[in-house]
Amino acid sequence: MLSMAEEKALRLKGYSYIAGIDEVGRGPLAGPVVAAAIIVPARIKRAPWLNNIRDSKLLSAAQRERLYDQIQDMAVSFGVGTISSYTIDIQGIAKATRLAMKQAVEQLSPQPDYLLIDYVKLPEVTLPQKGIVDGDALCFSIACASIIAKVTRDRLMIELDAVYPGYGMANHKGYGTREHLECLHRLGPCPIHRHSFRPVKEAAVES
Repeated sequence: MLSMAEEKALRLKGYSYIAGIDEVGRGPLAGPVVAAAIIVPARIKRAPWLNNIRDSKLLSAAQRERLYDQIQDMAVSFGVGTISSYTIDIQGIAKATRLAMKQAVEQLSPQPDYLLIDYVKLPEVTLPQKGIVDGDALCFSIACASIIAKVTRDRLMIELDAVYPGYGMANHKGYGTREHLECLHRLGPCPIHRHSFRPVKEAAVES
């Protein structure tokens, strides 16, 4: 099972509701950025599936789907924040990512008293917090958040593929794969593309 050392150390200091936070979707050329926040119990009943918790990027889609429901059932509380490609173009991806994280935190009930965040800090949230480099690979609650965020975003991109067909969004989830770039240059950008990102800008000029 992934380490809960950070959570345990904070509980010894008197914090009760510690939220792990992570995001997915900073790099794609299309679709939203999605963040998840999750408070895990102080005591978790041992189960084989807990050994599979890790950074969502190290799991297959089928593994993430199986863990998604198990994590939600185990959690004290979880929240998800979604920021559109339109807002990403206006605010920039860094601020949009923090806004998604803030949204996710605001959905938690009970509200957390400490935040463990993958890599960044949230000046927009006035709570004690710690940014952990590679947190999704080191910290149990952050890894759980990474899985919730990834599954949520992947499902959304599959839905958007039906709304904006022809780009293969269900396959590449908006990332800049060869398939996506070929479709982008052939069809031009669609409303969920991030028009501030260079490959989309270039495709817009061509179309």
